[in-house]
Amino acid sequence: MIQSFLLRGGAGARMALMLLLMMTGLSLRPNAAQASHLRAGDIQAKVDTTSPANPRRIFFKMVLYTDNSSPVDQPAATIFFGDGTSSCIDGIPRAVKRAIPGNTDTSVNIYYFEHIYPATGGYNVEFIGENRNDGVVNMSDSKSQSFYIRTYVYIDPALGLNRSPVFTAPAIDKAATGQVFLHNPGAYDADQDSLAFHLMASQQVPAGIRGTVGGFPCTGPGAGTGNNTPVPRSVPNFRFPSDQAITAGNPRAVQVAYGGVPAGVVDADAIFVQDVNTGQITWNAPVAVGFYNIAFEVEEWRRVPLGRRLIGRVIRDMQIIVTASVNIRPTITIPQDICVVAGQRITGTVTAVDGATPSSPQSPITLFAYSGIIPPATFRQTASGPPQAVGSFSWQTACNNIAKVPYLVVFKAQDNPVLPSNTNPALIDEKTWRITVVGPPPQNLRATPTAAPGGLNSMVLNWDTYTCANAANFYIYRKVNPGPAPATCETGIPASSGYVRIGKVGPNVTTFTDLNTDATNTNRGLDRGQNYCYRIYADFPLPAGGESIASNEACAQVSGRGALLTNVDVATTSATTGQIAVRWTQPRPTGGGTFASAVRYNLSRAEGLTPAAADFVPVAHGPFTALTDTSYVDLGLDTQNKQYTYKLEFVQALATPISEISPTASSVRVNALPANVAASAITVSWTYNVPWDNATQPTAIYRRTGNTGAYVRIGTATSTAAGGTYADRDPALVKGQNYCYYVETNGRYPGFAFLSSLLNRSQERCLTLISPPCTPVLKLLPTNCDSLANLSEFPRQNEKYTNRLRWTVGNTPAGCDAAPVSYRVYYRPTPTGRFTLLGTTTATSYVHGNLAFSGGCYALQAIASSGAVSDTSNVACQDNCVFFKLPNIFTPNGDGANDQFRPKNSSPVRRVHFQAFNRWGTKVFENTTTSDDPILINWDGGGPTGEANTKLKNVDGVYFYLAEVEFADFAGTKRTYKGWVEIVR
Repeated sequence: MIQSFLLRGGAGARMALMLLLMMTGLSLRPNAAQASHLRAGDIQAKVDTTSPANPRRIFFKMVLYTDNSSPVDQPAATIFFGDGTSSCIDGIPRAVKRAIPGNTDTSVNIYYFEHIYPATGGYNVEFIGENRNDGVVNMSDSKSQSFYIRTYVYIDPALGLNRSPVFTAPAIDKAATGQVFLHNPGAYDADQDSLAFHLMASQQVPAGIRGTVGGFPCTGPGAGTGNNTPVPRSVPNFRFPSDQAITAGNPRAVQVAYGGVPAGVVDADAIFVQDVNTGQITWNAPVAVGFYNIAFEVEEWRRVPLGRRLIGRVIRDMQIIVTASVNIRPTITIPQDICVVAGQRITGTVTAVDGATPSSPQSPITLFAYSGIIPPATFRQTASGPPQAVGSFSWQTACNNIAKVPYLVVFKAQDNPVLPSNTNPALIDEKTWRITVVGPPPQNLRATPTAAPGGLNSMVLNWDTYTCANAANFYIYRKVNPGPAPATCETGIPASSGYVRIGKVGPNVTTFTDLNTDATNTNRGLDRGQNYCYRIYADFPLPAGGESIASNEACAQVSGRGALLTNVDVATTSATTGQIAVRWTQPRPTGGGTFASAVRYNLSRAEGLTPAAADFVPVAHGPFTALTDTSYVDLGLDTQNKQYTYKLEFVQALATPISEISPTASSVRVNALPANVAASAITVSWTYNVPWDNATQPTAIYRRTGNTGAYVRIGTATSTAAGGTYADRDPALVKGQNYCYYVETNGRYPGFAFLSSLLNRSQERCLTLISPPCTPVLKLLPTNCDSLANLSEFPRQNEKYTNRLRWTVGNTPAGCDAAPVSYRVYYRPTPTGRFTLLGTTTATSYVHGNLAFSGGCYALQAIASSGAVSDTSNVACQDNCVFFKLPNIFTPNGDGANDQFRPKNSSPVRRVHFQAFNRWGTKVFENTTTSDDPILINWDGGGPTGEANTKLKNVDGVYFYLAEVEFADFAGTKRTYKGWVEIVR
């Protein structure tokens, strides 16, 4: 009857259907007075590891914590597998029930089950329990609220086996009013995936178990009236435990003194936070007694070759029992974080001292250790105190323990009051020890110069067989002349060392030949006369990843001598007629004698300090032809405003020409700025990028007063590998006077005694000594989210956000220059992180357009005519809008208009999980779209795949949808949208 009525269609039919469904739903709601006993819980998952393994077969373990004061038991559980099926009502029997040590009011219930999924992809495995235990303070009527937890599993054989995070610490803990509460779930991932922790509201499912369990495959008492798809939402009036509204009528919830992280701010509002990396929960501090429930989601991120991938989520719901205790919690002391080389044994001592007052003397302490490495690691308590409890930790590391992220060991100290009671419970302190295990360095690296075919110089490297058989690759690095040794436990080879990667070989290889192969895979050979140094290191396979410490440094010199640049000397400073004198050495052949073929030089130039290879152009006069040509004066340059870099190529005209390119060398560029607001000093700085060493001999600084006259040497300074600074604090400096500077560096080539005084001048830099500019005051004009949400459609095709900035000249610091000539505008898309330069403007406003989202932060710097830069302005931020509207009709008839179901209005989102159901509750469509997708949802009215492997069309009519939306605002707001849509073709 209902079906024939719907087929006739019409608005009246739809309204009748909605009323009928509402009435049916009301009649199927479970009674509010259900069992009241569930405190906490979580679900763990792991892929099939039996033989032969089925990658779509997943094993699960669910842990529930029940209130022993309730007469209700939980002998069985109802599970929803995320593929439209369920275990039916009470279809999973309990395997274990036991008490928690130190928490006799709570029992642990364990349930084991498995499921074979129909296809790869992501699935939500969910549990609904009825109901929570009575008396939870931070929600309404807890005994009438169902209990909900979830684990998201992602099946993809290409990612390898996967196991969800495991919690080693119970989800029940006790706290005392007026004292800091700490809890760490002791989470670890057996696959060494990265974990991220996020607090969230406790969840419930209004439809309950029977209103969610579907008829298929369940029958009889195990059946329900739903579709096997739970629709969770936050429990009514959920508040985090530190919310002041919870303590209305009690003293204000404030922090107490605490030296941990985050440090306590006495008398500031109470906080309840969770560390995103370790999962450590800190509540500073409870003020009202009672039960408190919170949930947190643990994201599981797998490292893959192109970055990271989210492959799992676990929601754990836990309970905290707060009492007005006279007991004082203990204080635990653990070892400092440590890094060790695989193969070493780690030992550590943990101690704890109980707090004491006249009414609560010290008591014995029990120590616990929670970690995924226990076993094989061990922890043994040797004394319980008072006065002090002591425990010892031991772990013999091995090559298979090498990992990119540290292992976490949570140590917990729990006191044991002499007269324990509900008002005098045991209290705890806990801290997390981080243990990083790195690979041992490859041993006995050796470098031997050799002559390769075609007259090329090469270097043969050899090293011992590596001790860790699980290594993935060796990476070979090279630099000219020795580099720094790795720091203690420093893995890999950082760019700051000056080493450059030149090769990669497999884990079983013990030799490598360096032919100086370029990006085009051409062997160029090593330069004569250069002292080449090498290091290698190993890395380890994902997902654990990790690297070894670098090997010893092996150096060897190629005989002969190449053509080396020695001078890039700015002879004249001018915007149009600048001159730079370039000089180099004559090359010497390998083994002495003379070159057996014609030779020539090619000199080329590029602008900037570190130009790309494609930026170099030949100098105007063309290639050199004589070996004795070792200098050139480059004319017609803008040395006043630009820095130049030169490259020298030496070519031997053999049957196959050999080209040697000397290391590039730049000119020295100097800058000078007022050093303070009083304009009483000038800071002179300079930069360069040269192959010789300017750091071992002093750089001379020269100054001239006014625009004419002679320069006077005013001092020297020590340069670094890239430049240097000098503070000119001469009392004779006068504010408003013009001063000019240049510097002259003094360099040397290590290993060549005759190249020990390489003098190179910078360009001249003049400035007027004035105060730095005032700090600007920035304002970001807010985006009108309400107006955008009320548009008939937003965003339309190619429609983007635009942010508008305005600012004024400030008045700080006192005495600053209020007439800047320009401004630098900086931007970052998130509340934290590094700013990037958007551009420079002379106006006091800026339009930042063509944005995919409006959220972000901005800052400014003012620039004076002298070149001085102000302090950074205030940071102006705005969040992304949060709105999402879906239509009630679409027409998938192929006419190109309104063919897909998608949002009418939507602010930026990260993810949309969309499901559509027909009027009988059968799911007809489901997809997940992210911010990478050009159009969200994009349902074309199609349904499941039929027997002929073709997509079926859903008939015209009304469908009900559920859209779970995660917005791209700073908080990652998540909202669920439910409604109906009509398909009309």
